[in-house]
Amino acid sequence: MGQTGGVTTPAAPNRARRSRTRMTAVQRREQLIEISRELFAERGYEGTAVEEIAARAGVSKPVVYEHFGGKEGAYAVVVDRETQTLHNAIRNALTTPGARSRELLERGAMALLDYIEHRPDGFRILSRDPSSVHTAGQTGGSFASILSDIAVQVEDILASEFSRTGHDPQFAGLYAQALVGLVAQTGQQWLDSREPSREIVARHLINLAWNGMAHLKPDPKLIMETIDKRRDKIAVEDGPQEEPRSRRRK
Repeated sequence: MGQTGGVTTPAAPNRARRSRTRMTAVQRREQLIEISRELFAERGYEGTAVEEIAARAGVSKPVVYEHFGGKEGAYAVVVDRETQTLHNAIRNALTTPGARSRELLERGAMALLDYIEHRPDGFRILSRDPSSVHTAGQTGGSFASILSDIAVQVEDILASEFSRTGHDPQFAGLYAQALVGLVAQTGQQWLDSREPSREIVARHLINLAWNGMAHLKPDPKLIMETIDKRRDKIAVEDGPQEEPRSRRRK
């Protein structure tokens, strides 16, 4: 407290307020990560600058450099965090104890859609430009590598199911890649519209995938192969067309 002309005044209220709201280093880092994630999702890696990260956080550029070393470092941290979050969610879903094959696939699809719904910025960053992840020095893997790892888990599930139903398990990997690609591509399309609900989207994805597999043929054929063989056979049986005798005499 101080006195001015006999009037008592409070001592440095602004200084006290600033000290109460000052962030710790950990809190500041988390704030910068969240802001970086927002900006990278909005503008992409190339369209984001350190100045913008600092301005939105209300700090100077050196603070950003102190925590991450620059834009590349901030991007790498964001991508690594989102990669781990998505990968762990789907891995846990696909390894649910006691769950059978169809339930595991359902939980895997729901895990991806749940991630998209609750962390849309993260999904935009991961799926927008996988090559930029490597450019920025990220070491945890690109979106494509996440999908590849997931496909390996799905392959194990399908191989077991194929063996049970009398299909050749050596093709489980091919079907796994197709199934994971289907779900991922649908997720990218669903990201902006969010319609219908993720539960309905998952139901239709599994309806296509599971019921499609229920009618798999052990030795699939292409209709076009049969048609082409039939045409070739007819062409051979007919033989070359003879030139009319009237033309041969000339």
